[in-house]
Amino acid sequence: MTETTARVHELNLYRQYFDLVAAGTKTIEVRVKYTHLADLAAGDVIRFRIKGTDETCEVKVKRVNEYLDFEALLDGEGPANVNPTATRDQQLTNIRAIYPPEKEALGTLAIEIARIAT
Repeated sequence: MTETTARVHELNLYRQYFDLVAAGTKTIEVRVKYTHLADLAAGDVIRFRIKGTDETCEVKVKRVNEYLDFEALLDGEGPANVNPTATRDQQLTNIRAIYPPEKEALGTLAIEIARIAT
């Protein structure tokens, strides 16, 4: 049997979301479908970094679901899995502040993640 090494993707994350991932309470990461994320798949590793710092947190990708827009994503995945500290409407506002309409039009990704113990 051949053992393969998981692909590692490095992504920046805002502090408030980083802390939720590190605590294991955020289990769905939301991204737009940029070309560099098009091949993201279960079994991959994401190393989140707070931009401008050395702080990192690694997670394993459990699955990736694609949605037409952020509303469908939140309804399909459940807002509490994306951010357990904010309402659905607050999350939609926050996500759209990060990703303007032209980015959302690329398609959205719900990435189910599990914290890797270090």
